[in-house]
Amino acid sequence: MNAVAVSVFVFLFLLVTVLGFAAARWRKAKTLDNLDEWGLGGRGFGSFIAWFLIGGDLYTAYTFVAVPATLYAGSAVGFFAVPYTIVAYPIIFLFLPKLWSVSHRHGYVTPADFVNGRYDSKPLALAIAVTGILATMPYIALQLVGIQVVLDVMGMGQDSGSWFVKDIPLFVAFAVLAAYTYSSGLRAPALIAFVKDILIYVVILVAVLYLPSKLGGWGHIFDAAQTSFDGFNKENADAIAAGQVPGKAMMPPPVAQWAYASLALGSALALFMYPHSVTAVLSTKNRSVIRRNAALLPAYSFLLGLLALLGFVAIAAGVSVGDPPNPQLAIPQLFENEFPSWFAGVAFAAIAIGALVPAAIMSIAAANLWTRNIYKAFIKRDATDAQEAKQSKVASLVVKFGALVFVLAFSKQYAINLQLLGGVWILQTMPAIVVGLYTRWFHRWALLAGWAVGMLYGTKLAYDVPLPGDPTSHFGGPLTLIPGAETTKIYIAALALVANLVVAVVLSLVLRAMKVPEGTDQTKPDDYWADLGDEDVEPELDPYAEPHR
Repeated sequence: MNAVAVSVFVFLFLLVTVLGFAAARWRKAKTLDNLDEWGLGGRGFGSFIAWFLIGGDLYTAYTFVAVPATLYAGSAVGFFAVPYTIVAYPIIFLFLPKLWSVSHRHGYVTPADFVNGRYDSKPLALAIAVTGILATMPYIALQLVGIQVVLDVMGMGQDSGSWFVKDIPLFVAFAVLAAYTYSSGLRAPALIAFVKDILIYVVILVAVLYLPSKLGGWGHIFDAAQTSFDGFNKENADAIAAGQVPGKAMMPPPVAQWAYASLALGSALALFMYPHSVTAVLSTKNRSVIRRNAALLPAYSFLLGLLALLGFVAIAAGVSVGDPPNPQLAIPQLFENEFPSWFAGVAFAAIAIGALVPAAIMSIAAANLWTRNIYKAFIKRDATDAQEAKQSKVASLVVKFGALVFVLAFSKQYAINLQLLGGVWILQTMPAIVVGLYTRWFHRWALLAGWAVGMLYGTKLAYDVPLPGDPTSHFGGPLTLIPGAETTKIYIAALALVANLVVAVVLSLVLRAMKVPEGTDQTKPDDYWADLGDEDVEPELDPYAEPHR
């Protein structure tokens, strides 16, 4: 271990841990014993805080570790993350202000609250809640992987022959994250996000300016990456032809273009279906904050593009990632090799803190789903505000434990698969949530049936995908062959969503023809345009109470 790098890392890590606990006194409320305060930060964040919070929520260890790792590994579709974040913001500009308005008028805390109010269906709301919790766990797991690889590169938590000792970084991350989330709720990641984003901007800008100048310029870097990929493809030509290992390339060949496009579009549609994205948005104080942030957040996409290219920089720098290779180590190892020790410590801290912020928000969002849409809806209808807050705090711990299971049970060869697996599931909630913001045409039971088909079909397709070079493994990637195509692949979530929509459309027509009751819509058209100060825009209401209007 490098004493200087480790010391800088520990100092910054302890700093944000202290901030996490101190956040309970930041914008202090009378009490944090209710979901409005603990789970949504008081619903009062303005544009400045929201920009850091939502950015810290969306640009995670996935950004710092998994995206450049896919380019380092030669994935021809690895750059999809950049167009998908660009596409996502016009989408959220359209529908998230409407979700904010109806949620604030009726006191909804989760997207499942909205679904219950819109369709008068607790089973459908339960399905949305369960999906949100399930999809969030692998996303949190990805953050823990990011912390683990940083500690591995620094020499902490390396394989010592004992699984417990090897995975100590995961348990340390779990304990720190669990403690300050339990104590401070959403205020903790909101406050830490300031430090996290400043560190990330500094590290990325220094990296894209300093490292190319040290390695001979971008032209040399791209040439070195192409030479490396060509050499691999030539050496493994027979195995590539047999489908045993994937070929490497900078640009997607024609056969991979559907995969690239569907990954970008599918991920963009899924991004703000995640409960943590909705939680960050609902914590803002008015509709304008959301619109301004949708216009400003693409600044992060610029950083993401620069960061992704560091995968090629690592190749040009001759970074080694072990045998068998673990591409997730590429960027931390690049920083250790090329930066002065003190700045390497700053870079390592940026990655680790970049994992803590979103992981905290994700666990809070999943906990809110449990409390509102399972515990209060089915177990204790008369739960008090304090009991709700207590349930969410405990549930946030359980969710993090579930994320640990994902990390320990699934291969970390390509950590990005963890996030994309969650995308397969969460995209199945889109018909009920997004379409429901505009029309109630779909029948509630048809939506539930479509969701079930999409979940089962998508999970089955994902299960059948092996890891490269291991035909007996499962959940090895997000892509599958288009039905009827021999070589052209597509994002599994897209196929599952199509199946979901087909079932929902057909069954809606059938059920409506059979005059099956559709339930009572608790919302009204003007609810979707309400803003702070309008009549009945209240901070916290019981989403399962009788309509109050």
